[in-house]
Amino acid sequence: MRSSEKPPRLRGGGVTEQALQVIAIVVAAFGTAALSAVAGFGGGVLLLPVFVAVLGTRDAVAVLTVAQLASNGSRVWFNRHEVDRRLVGIFAFGAVPAAAGGALLFATAPLPALTRLIGVFLLVMVAWRRWKPHAARLDDRAFAAVGAASGFGSALVGSVGPMVAPFFLARGLLKGAYIGTEAASAVVMHLTKLVVFGAAAVLTASNAVIGLALAPASTAGAWTGKKIVDRLPAHVFVIVVEIGLITSGLLLAMTGG
Repeated sequence: MRSSEKPPRLRGGGVTEQALQVIAIVVAAFGTAALSAVAGFGGGVLLLPVFVAVLGTRDAVAVLTVAQLASNGSRVWFNRHEVDRRLVGIFAFGAVPAAAGGALLFATAPLPALTRLIGVFLLVMVAWRRWKPHAARLDDRAFAAVGAASGFGSALVGSVGPMVAPFFLARGLLKGAYIGTEAASAVVMHLTKLVVFGAAAVLTASNAVIGLALAPASTAGAWTGKKIVDRLPAHVFVIVVEIGLITSGLLLAMTGG
């Protein structure tokens, strides 16, 4: 951390208000993990608007990257025997350099522009899910290109999981193989981003601690979502979540945070 850099601060001056914001972040981590387990969305995408509102854009993406690294790393471990390592390598071939380039751009880009980009991304996410719920099987070269696009986009907006998931499924991966392989590919991207974020002083000890502290809440939320997934209609959650993404996306895109 450079001496001129300040650690992330919660928005709002009073101790009570900041305490409420901490509670809001933890509850959001738990709730979005549960909703994503039921609705099929990536929890990272759902957390973005909350983190931006409470932490600010640059710290929000850094904290989200740490939290996702912990979350995806656990999924890799639980499904380690089923991970398609060859496919992870193909994805990483494109994702690593693109994620590094995107992270460098993110470190220097003006905050209002980044916030508006995240807003547009949330709107695109909803449109993409409606337009492209399935994807064609891609050859290795095209899959590496997907990795490059994912790495670059993930560095700028924090999470692109729901947009790339159809391409992993199209390779015939099922259950543990899909979960583990997609998570391992995400870990590669997040590690690359964190190295660059650290070098550029975007990643600080404070936001690293915040991200790691959210891991238990996310794990508990995912466990809860798994327990209720067979009891509640998933399509209802999908509609509610999409309305939330559209609202957040419009606000961020129009106001710049």
